[in-house]
Parts: sequence; C-alpha cells; structure tokens
Amino acid sequence: MSINQSGWRPTAPEQGKGNVPASVTGNKALMLEEALIFEIGDSHTTGVDFDTFGSPANAGAQGAKDAARDPGFLRSQENKLGGLTRANPIGLPGLSEPETVRHYTRLSRQNYGIDLGFFPLGSCTMKHNPRLNEKMARLPGFSDVHPLQPVDTVQGALEVIHQLAHWLVTLTGMTSVAMSPKAGAHGELCGVLAIRAALEAKGEGHRKIILVPESAHGTNPATAAFAGYSVEDIPATAEGRVDTAALKARLGPDVAGVMITNPNTCGLFERDMREISDAVHAAGGFVYCDGANFNAIVGRVRPGDLGIDAMHINLHKTFSTPHGGGGPGSGPVVFSAALTPYAPLPFVEKQGDQFVLIEEENADEHHAGSFGRMVAFHGQMGMFTRALTYILSHGADGLRQVSEDAVLNANYILRSLDKTLDAPFGRSGPCMHEALFSDSGLAEGFSTIDVAKGLIDEGFHPMTMYFPLVVHGAMLVEPTETESKAALDQFIAALRSVAERAKAGDASLKTAPHFAPRARLDETLAARKPVLVWKDPAPLAQAAE
Repeated sequence: MSINQSGWRPTAPEQGKGNVPASVTGNKALMLEEALIFEIGDSHTTGVDFDTFGSPANAGAQGAKDAARDPGFLRSQENKLGGLTRANPIGLPGLSEPETVRHYTRLSRQNYGIDLGFFPLGSCTMKHNPRLNEKMARLPGFSDVHPLQPVDTVQGALEVIHQLAHWLVTLTGMTSVAMSPKAGAHGELCGVLAIRAALEAKGEGHRKIILVPESAHGTNPATAAFAGYSVEDIPATAEGRVDTAALKARLGPDVAGVMITNPNTCGLFERDMREISDAVHAAGGFVYCDGANFNAIVGRVRPGDLGIDAMHINLHKTFSTPHGGGGPGSGPVVFSAALTPYAPLPFVEKQGDQFVLIEEENADEHHAGSFGRMVAFHGQMGMFTRALTYILSHGADGLRQVSEDAVLNANYILRSLDKTLDAPFGRSGPCMHEALFSDSGLAEGFSTIDVAKGLIDEGFHPMTMYFPLVVHGAMLVEPTETESKAALDQFIAALRSVAERAKAGDASLKTAPHFAPRARLDETLAARKPVLVWKDPAPLAQAAE
C-alpha cells in the first residue's frame, strides 16, 4: 500500500467489506475477539471442586445424600464457616483455569501500556519504570512489611524512609518532609492544612482566600475549597504565565496564600516565581507549589530557593513508580522552615543508632504545632523503595540529565510540529517537559477528538485532550526523558500525518479508530449511563418462549 504525499496511508478495507471476508469467529489473526466473562462462563457451574457446604438444596446431589445419612452433617459443615454459609447464588461465572487465563491474557493484549510503546499523556509523566526498582520493591522486608510490626523489627524499612526523606529535602532545598500523603491531591491537602495551622497559630485564621492562577492544575482549587477556603482565579498573560501584576493587586489581609503550579500546566516555567513568593510573604500569606511537574526541573532548580513554603512530589511521576490504574501512589510534601512546625505526623527520626517513628506531638520538641495525621500509618513502602532506588541508581548527574532530557524531548516535539499544529505558546520561549498544541487550523467540523482517535489507528495512546482549559481544543504532549529520538520521530510522523488529514477534511477520521478492537464509542453516553451490572439475557429468552 503506497503512502501519499501527505504521509498518511489510506484506510485499509475492514473485515466483511470489499474483498476482505469476515472471519467466522470475529477474530482478526492474532487480535482475538473476546466476550464478556459472564458470556464465557456459566453462573450455574464452577471450574473448581469444593467440599459441600450449606443446605441440601444448594449442596448438590452428593450433599443431599450425605445429609440424609447423617442429620448432623449440615450443622457440622456450617460450623466450619461460622454460620456464614451463602443463602443465595453469588451470580459469578464459573470458568475453568484455562478459560480464565485465556480471558485475561486476551484482554491484556487489547490494552496499551508503557511496555508496548510511547505514552504521550501531558501532566502525567508516563515514563518507563526501571525493572531494578521493581526488583528492590519486592525484596523480603519491604514487600511484606506490616505497619503494626514492632519498630525494632523494621529498622531497614524505616532507614529507607529516612534516607529517601533526606534526598527529597536535599533535591528541593527545603527544611523537612511529610512522607505519609498517598498522592498528589492528598499532598496538596497536607500542605494547605499546614498553612491553615500556621495562620491559626499566628491568630490569623480570618484569612480565608486562596489565589489560584489559571495555569495551575485543576486539583489546586478543588483542594483549597475542600480545606474550607474560598478560591479566586488569577489570570494568565498572553504568553501563558501568571499575571504577576494581577496577583500582587489582589494580595491583602484576607489572603491565606497562593497555590501555583511550576512548571505550569501550559508547559512553561514561571519566571517570576521568586517575585511572586516575596510578594505573598510580604502580605502575610504562604506559597504552595504543585510539584507534579518536578520531573522537568529535578537536579536543576530547588523550589526552596524560589520561596516555596510547601510542595508535594509525585513519586509515581518523578521517581518511577508505576503510574495510574488505581494502584497506590505517593505524594510526600516538603516544607519550608516556616511551616515545618505544623507538618503532619508521623515521621522517622534517627536517635543514636536506632530509627524511631515519631507519632505523637511533643510540646518540648519539634512538631509541637503539628496539625495531626493524614493517614493511619506511615506511607507507601513500595513507592518509597522504588523512589530511593531510582535516586541512588541515577546519582546527582543522572537526575540532572533526567530533567534535561525531558525538556529536550518536549522542545523537539514542539519545534517539529509547530508548523503543522497551532502552538499557542510557541513563541513564549522554550517549553519545559511538555508541548502544548490546539485544534486551531483544522478543517471545519474537525477537532482534537478526531486527531486523538486517528492516533489510535497509528498505534499510539492519545495525548492529553482538552486540558489545560485555557487553550481551546488543547493537545498536551509529554514525551518524558525515557523515549529515544527514533521513538519520537515515529510519533511526530504519525501526529503530523493525522493532523494533515484533519486539516484536509479527511472524513475517515470522523469514524476512527478503524483498527482498534472497538470502534469509536459514544463517550458521553458511556459516562452518563454506564452499564455496570451484568444481566443474564437467558431468563428473558425463556420467558419469551
């Protein structure tokens, strides 16, 4: 099949159309069609043999015979389960082991992951996770540690937490760190609660306003509101950065602080960060920095030098913990000297040769003003182990190269595509770790969603769409430092091809993807009216008969 001058391949005929016959099974070579697990299994049978429990009615024929021979049979069986035998069928499908393994393996082949290819999601840092980190996290003593173990039996685990805390403080130029927050938004709440505690300690609990720039992450205003503050927006300049003059003009005795993302969501570094921090401090407020984009500046910029009072660090972005999928995250929060006394418990401290877990406030020592606990225990051990392994294996020069390569890759994508796609802040100087485009210039009726669906046919997970909100039809691309130039060139060629098709009004994009296991869905309907419960159609069919 030839490639035309615009660089894109015409859509191949689909199965069952033209001269291509449809397969009887619905399979397409190695891409196997897979039914729902309820359609494969039978809720009336099971693929596993169990001893009979419960009443004769649901114990099967053998159970009924056993009960008939021995009236105490059922009572003895129920006693084994503490009287918790199930009274009604559970309604789950029964499958054999081969059926179960094949089902989930086939589904996994239809899923996209970082081990398959480039994941260009912006503001997510979906980078490769070194297998060394995974191996360390699975070592006995880390993978099986329990939060209620006596402290003297977990000295190694506490040392890992203590050492990681040291490096997080060192890399950020801050004074202390709370390790227990479980994710970025949880870390934001931790920082805002520390700010509130500090203000109340000074008798300034009347400050109820948090300023949030338009270029900040969407979780920032949500967190401030959740903590009981009123949120006011600060506009962005034409070049996508905080309007410093507008921010200064709004500062006053009712402002508790500002929540700012740096580098911001437009992929730009806030060059006036020190000036902003000084102005907020002069007005009696505090500065919270969203550190989700720390991957762009680690080893290059210390937030503490910019006047930041609190900042969370997504270990699952910057320091290589598997990201997404509902798994455990980790969002330690670093604090300035001004907020350190109000940071949450617990924290690990070295006393002589022993590592001790400080879990109670002490009026005579540090953390006397702590606002309390964020969580029941001490944090995510697996995340800590991975992050420390990542830091130690890279070293100072390696971490610096991480951020340099992430920024280099993003700028390579930006400059390679700014003649094809609209880059709203392309003239604002170099971007940081992510390149931002818009759907301006596409043919009438075509938008970001069509470009994203076309990318799926090219074998790529789409970029972040429609975010940040300050850009219409936003397409946010973050290449990370782990992608090679060859991988980026392939992605650039694919995105350029799809964008040119959208600009030319190629109608086939409106029905893309064509090669994915499923065609384009009605995503609005799926979001508003999801079908979450399996209903067996068999009874309906029998009733009709």
